[in-house]
Amino acid sequence: MADTRLAEVMAELAALEDPKARQVNARHGDDHGVNLGRLRTLAKRLKTQQDLACQLWQTGDTAARLLAILVCRPKAFERDELDVMLREARTPKVHDWLVNNVVKKNPHAEELRVAWSADPDPVVASAGWALTAERVARRPEGLDLAALLDVIEAEMKDAPDRLQWAMNNCLAQIGIDHAEHRARAIDIGERLAVLKDYPTSPGCTSPYAPTWIAEMVRRQQDH
Repeated sequence: MADTRLAEVMAELAALEDPKARQVNARHGDDHGVNLGRLRTLAKRLKTQQDLACQLWQTGDTAARLLAILVCRPKAFERDELDVMLREARTPKVHDWLVNNVVKKNPHAEELRVAWSADPDPVVASAGWALTAERVARRPEGLDLAALLDVIEAEMKDAPDRLQWAMNNCLAQIGIDHAEHRARAIDIGERLAVLKDYPTSPGCTSPYAPTWIAEMVRRQQDH
């Protein structure tokens, strides 16, 4: 029965394939052609199904894995399962969704944050830094923010893209949420100039840390 269900869902995903969506996604390093709004509608209909989620993940198909993330029960995964899944998640969207929608809600998130941050694989390390940025914003107690800034200052400039992006997010988060470290965070951002020339759409905030910090602090003060 379960296999029939999987086959049905895979057929539905195949029917949602859109060549234009695939083209747009390919530009971001993602290899699927499903409109994410339609994917969410399908997930809403399926509701939470942990067994189906595991089967969808095992197919290795990117759209199926995104759907798996939406229908899984985040707290049901063991630490080692999530570690394997993250290492298998090589496309940016699957990686980001797994970290944000599953790992952050899992009881092993802190343990994985520490392990991943020190991982020699930069894509795995980027997940650790994404979890660290989350902690900086929500639960900074126990984090050594000055030490984090030391690592960012020493390593961000030459880090591979995904890791650099995650470190930069963490740098900005420290500057935005912790006034006592703000001047140093801005100074590091200015000296390293990471993402300074990143193309930003009108009305959007640049990911360049000094600009991002200034804008978010201004918004906080306006409220």
